[in-house]
Amino acid sequence: MTQIFSESTWHLRQRVDSSEQIFLARHSRDLIAQLPVFEKEQRRNSANVVLKGKTLVLVHVHFRDLDHARFFFGDLVQQDRPDMVLVAGDVNSTIACALVAAKERIPIAHVEAGLRSFDRSMPEEINRILTDVLSDLLFTTEESANQNLANEGVAPDKVFFVGNLMIDSLRGNVENARKSDVLARLDATAKSYGLVTLHRPSNVDNPNHLFEVTGALSAIASELRLYWAVHPRTRVQLQAQKVALHANIRLTEPLSYLDFLWLMSNSSVVLTDSGGIQEETTALGIPCLTLRENTERPVTIEEGTNILAGTRKASILQAWEKTKSNPKAGRTPQYWDGSAASRSVDVLCKYFAQVRRG
Repeated sequence: MTQIFSESTWHLRQRVDSSEQIFLARHSRDLIAQLPVFEKEQRRNSANVVLKGKTLVLVHVHFRDLDHARFFFGDLVQQDRPDMVLVAGDVNSTIACALVAAKERIPIAHVEAGLRSFDRSMPEEINRILTDVLSDLLFTTEESANQNLANEGVAPDKVFFVGNLMIDSLRGNVENARKSDVLARLDATAKSYGLVTLHRPSNVDNPNHLFEVTGALSAIASELRLYWAVHPRTRVQLQAQKVALHANIRLTEPLSYLDFLWLMSNSSVVLTDSGGIQEETTALGIPCLTLRENTERPVTIEEGTNILAGTRKASILQAWEKTKSNPKAGRTPQYWDGSAASRSVDVLCKYFAQVRRG
């Protein structure tokens, strides 16, 4: 029996093969519940998903810190001894679970491997680099990631350009998002507002940067209503620094995935420091101003709708003026077609078939 442990935050849609059946899903219980063919058993802060003898343990908790992640996941791994640990992205639980697997000599697959901002002041950059070093299979989302891994000496036969699993999730949930009443709740009119997210410590914990960014947002709000889904850490800093915002900026609590997806889909522009939202806006064809000095997802700029706006008021407003006069249309990058999960499962099936042959 093949077992894969996943701490992944991404949703990989099911794929059934005559010889192998491997199912991957997102943390959240609501997405697990969307898979009625599974027999579900809740166990120790995880979900055991069983189908025809194939088992995947889904860890859907957010770890407090690296030590908590290693303790919890280490206990889980030692008890059940999976054949592979699949991790996604660049958060602390990604590297923590990869470290556990490496020490237990369990193969690791990394989703979103090879992304590089080349800014080691970002904790996520360290997590990406270390996880890639430890991984046996590296699933990439864009050509820049393939090149980065080649430059770092990763063997080509470990790297698989499968596409973007998060875009699979987006495409699979757009229709469900249409059922959201978030526009009515917020009194928002489609294509007549901008959407804001801001959460990175470099932006919100540095008062100078926070005032630069919010100054730009207030200037933009004098022309366009902005809805800002406020991250808890950001709200704390806004209050602590007594930041005054333009009256046309509407602050909201964090939104559910489907509510946020529908609000984003109907926006005229998104301003964000999120890596994932850079990708989602490119897939949706929505202009995006990234409030950062760098990005680990250059394809969103080279082929997509993204503009790197920086973190200074002047540079953000310059990007805003450019977007107003000539919004980027962009195109969908290669393999962002909703089939990345199927390609990933193909790789996993071949891997386990080879393992069985010895």
